[in-house]
Amino acid sequence: MLDRAALVPGTRISGPALIVDPSATTVVEPGWQAEVDVRSNLILTRAVARETRRAIGTDADPVMLELFNNLFMAIAEEMGVALQNTASSVNIKERLDFSCALFDREGALIANAPHIPVHLGSMGDSIRTVIEARGAGRDGRGMKPGDAYVLNAPYRGGTHLPDVTVIMPVFAADEDPAPAWYVAARGHHADIGGIAPGSMPPDSTSILEEGVLLDNMLLVDAGRFLEAEFRARLGQGRWPARNPDRNVSDIRAQIAACARGAAELHRVAGEYGRDVIDAYMAHVQANAEEAVRRLIGRLSDGSFRYAMDNGAEVCVAVAVDRESRSATVDFTGTSPQQPNNFNAPFSVCRAATLYVFRTMVDDAIPMNDGCLRPITLIVPDGSMLRPHYPAAVVAGNVETSQVITDALFAACRALAPSQGTMNNFTFGNDRRQYYETIAGGAGAGPDFDGASAVQTHMTNSRLTDPEILESRYPVVVERFAIRRGSGGEGRHRGGDGVERRIRFREPMRANILSNRRAVPPRGIAGGGDGAPGVNRVIRADGTVETLTATASAEMRPGDLFVIATPGGGGYGPLAPPRDGEGDHA
Repeated sequence: MLDRAALVPGTRISGPALIVDPSATTVVEPGWQAEVDVRSNLILTRAVARETRRAIGTDADPVMLELFNNLFMAIAEEMGVALQNTASSVNIKERLDFSCALFDREGALIANAPHIPVHLGSMGDSIRTVIEARGAGRDGRGMKPGDAYVLNAPYRGGTHLPDVTVIMPVFAADEDPAPAWYVAARGHHADIGGIAPGSMPPDSTSILEEGVLLDNMLLVDAGRFLEAEFRARLGQGRWPARNPDRNVSDIRAQIAACARGAAELHRVAGEYGRDVIDAYMAHVQANAEEAVRRLIGRLSDGSFRYAMDNGAEVCVAVAVDRESRSATVDFTGTSPQQPNNFNAPFSVCRAATLYVFRTMVDDAIPMNDGCLRPITLIVPDGSMLRPHYPAAVVAGNVETSQVITDALFAACRALAPSQGTMNNFTFGNDRRQYYETIAGGAGAGPDFDGASAVQTHMTNSRLTDPEILESRYPVVVERFAIRRGSGGEGRHRGGDGVERRIRFREPMRANILSNRRAVPPRGIAGGGDGAPGVNRVIRADGTVETLTATASAEMRPGDLFVIATPGGGGYGPLAPPRDGEGDHA
């Protein structure tokens, strides 16, 4: 042990050693050297080169499995940090409406950061779309090192058009003929065109009205960002993107996030070897599969039918096969494709199913495609959960996904329905556009109350800080508070929703795209329903206009938009009063 204050410039210490000063202790590991420079800085350098490759096998080892579980998740989290730090839009930098993940050579999800569930469970379909369309060769059509692709097509693995995905193939070596892995970053762009600012129109009837379609477009060619081509695509169509500069800024950040993920995969492959990485990508999926099979062994058959405000219904039946520890999730009976925009692409239904079964597993495992291996998913073609192009889908991703999730949890008797909506609020004009989802009440469970004022299930974004919102947009946040008493009663009570009031300082168009304004979040097992939400506009002169679940309003200076979000459903009946309690004569 050495005293830091006694070390003079030029002193060199080889590890192992401890250097102590009043505020810190520096550990010099074996193979390292510490040196005091001319300004008395303590500089640590590696004196003995470390082995570049760790000698571990490809067979599953419990300790290494846990290490790689966390290692893969950490790579996705680093991608998310890179995306947030380099983005400039409020939607990505402040609201964190983005997701990052890594995938194996087949496009199967391996691990993700804890971002947006509806993104994560569906991105694998986007990867597989690119693989099928591009191939893996180098004949001009296939992929090559340094390439990246962009996609938002809901019928090709996307969710809805504002969710733009950047996909980057990762080659283990430049000379390899095919990618070894893939990384992807999906971000919700504040505007991608369409008939309404913010690209979340409440009244669209065709996907063509919802924005610019990007289908497997080459975005980066051998390291060169094709900005001119991307801008040209954003400017096409009857309703082009309103702020292409912002789109370009965010897409650059997504490219940077993917580059970060690719670099980390290369680093890890250099340390352990590609064969080990491939082996443990398979092992983490097999581990997730086994965890879900154990869960299914504890479940029973169940079903749930859940109506939406527009009259459509989501029906699901879960049939458990205990012998094989597998389950069939059957959405037969769900309403047919809708003339409105509440149709959910199949990738959204798959994402919701993956989320539900992963969250019912107690083990600390990454959400990955292994979770769905024990599940047979039946979704009728032509239903609102498997619509045909060009059906409108913008609400399917954000609203119908919530109903799918609530119905599945209720069918498994694991959780009462939560608020059942994301309360999508957009406003803007040709110069500025803003989008947010608003918290509500979570459903209660068999042994716990629901949480109040939280983003539930398929959304995991946060709200913009009022200071930033008010400095970037001509609005004032007048109130944001818990809506007391809005949760359903029961042995375990549903969580309360919130009330949010936004006052406008200049003319803008505001849109609300929501659900559960007419049909309340249901309680189960005897629990009470949560309170439905309310949308209204209070004009500057005091006039009150009550809006439906999906509506638009032209806001003028002084007008107030009020959104009261639903509470969660209760679980179980209220306990009867004990002897001596209750009303007295």
